[in-house]
Amino acid sequence: MRAICVHAFGGPEVLRLEEVADPRPGPGQVRVRLQAAGVSPADVEVRAGTFVRLPQLPYTPGSAGAGVVDAVGEGVAGVRVGDRVWLTGAPTYAEACVVAAGRVHPLPARLSFAQGAAIGGSYATAYQAIHLVAGVRPGDHVLVHGGSGAVGTAALQLLAAHGAIAVGTAASEAGRAHVAAQGAAALPHDAWDDLLAATGGRGYDAILEMRAEDNVLRDGALLAPRGTVVLVGAHAEARFNPLELMVRGACIRGMATFLLTADEQRRVELAIAAGLADGRLVPAVGQSFPLAEAASAHQAVWTGAKAGKVVLQTA
Repeated sequence: MRAICVHAFGGPEVLRLEEVADPRPGPGQVRVRLQAAGVSPADVEVRAGTFVRLPQLPYTPGSAGAGVVDAVGEGVAGVRVGDRVWLTGAPTYAEACVVAAGRVHPLPARLSFAQGAAIGGSYATAYQAIHLVAGVRPGDHVLVHGGSGAVGTAALQLLAAHGAIAVGTAASEAGRAHVAAQGAAALPHDAWDDLLAATGGRGYDAILEMRAEDNVLRDGALLAPRGTVVLVGAHAEARFNPLELMVRGACIRGMATFLLTADEQRRVELAIAAGLADGRLVPAVGQSFPLAEAASAHQAVWTGAKAGKVVLQTA
């Protein structure tokens, strides 16, 4: 089969398309013939060697995808050959992958494989930020500071389903139109006065911050008393004003999906599956590239000018 292999950390040019052996599922595993793979900012940082956790070289990137189960290992129940699935927890920049049976989930027939590849990391990150870190309640005011990307889109849909009052930011008019289509008020990233006015001056109970180095210095002034800034994304060092947090009894909290316990992971995936099944969650695909153009996909995901998920077509 074909797979993207990385033999040294570096620029997009290290993403090499190679022929490798088909993986074989062991006990408790299934093999998925992949149709699409999600591309995330974390994938880019790992490839560059700047992520906080790095794999052993060589490696195949990716952690989310969608396809059809074509082999089942010993002891697997509830997953059958021919099932359309979305998955997390396996290297997905390839034509096939092996993954634990518990990490594959039915892909609703109305969703494409590309949409399936947009589910895993994005919705898990958004759910963790909203429910496990910020503890958002129905009726809370929440700012998604970077609402047009894959995680931002997932967050706005989850907030709407939860009954929160959301505002999302985007740099372009097209991005703001995408935010509005998710049922949220849409504003530019740096419209600080308008962002506060959107809450009637009370401030936000939670801010999901996708680019901390650009915004967290001023996010504190947008918080309601006892509000929380959740650091979802950061690509450099950031400064913040402690006085803004002190006078509000507010806080800044970090998060990462690899910190989820097994029970939390199961809770997240069950909630996502329920939202997909009843139609409240609709994954959005922004740009799609062939597997051989993984380098272009990495460049696209880093621009921040997309609306929805960047995916690779792996078949």
